[in-house]
Amino acid sequence: MRFTKPFWAGIADGSITIAFRRWQRPTVVVGRPYRTGGGRIEVTDVRRFDLESITEADALAAGHDSLTQLLDFLNAKDRRRHPLYRIQFKVLDDPDPRQVLAATADLTSNDVAEIDARLDRYDRASSFGPWTRPTLKLIAAHPERRAPDLAEMMGRETQPFKLDVRKLKNLGLTESLRIGYRLSPRGQAFLTAISGR
Repeated sequence: MRFTKPFWAGIADGSITIAFRRWQRPTVVVGRPYRTGGGRIEVTDVRRFDLESITEADALAAGHDSLTQLLDFLNAKDRRRHPLYRIQFKVLDDPDPRQVLAATADLTSNDVAEIDARLDRYDRASSFGPWTRPTLKLIAAHPERRAPDLAEMMGRETQPFKLDVRKLKNLGLTESLRIGYRLSPRGQAFLTAISGR
């Protein structure tokens, strides 16, 4: 679930507990965790909602300065065509499993084989061709380098490149930084394990 940067602090400190979205159909599921810029949240309720039923308290709990500000946001031309949903959530205090995985550098041969198999599947499904291991090696050689620069080095467009790096991050192999990326301990251990090939 996406929130822009002005909402991150309120999500992190627990003062923002609801959100309003106009969707054709809900894109979140009750009980499922989601990552946001303010931390991980768990959705506790999703329901259709009438615009006229939103209160000033709702607007404040959604991180807006006023009800008027929230209504202006929801009534923007590009949003009015979809139904309105009210999403309630809570901040999760437990560690992000993806971060726990990324910090795991003690890889067994089975771990390496499993990562290999996942990367092979990504490579086979790609219209660009094999990209996973070259991307890992590129990030290792250029940590904290801007994504557009890395994409250019690979001869790729920036957005598809960033989406692919996110796949590596989901496997615990890379970490996102304020600018660019770096290999996680798990990613470094994997590259070391395959370096003799």
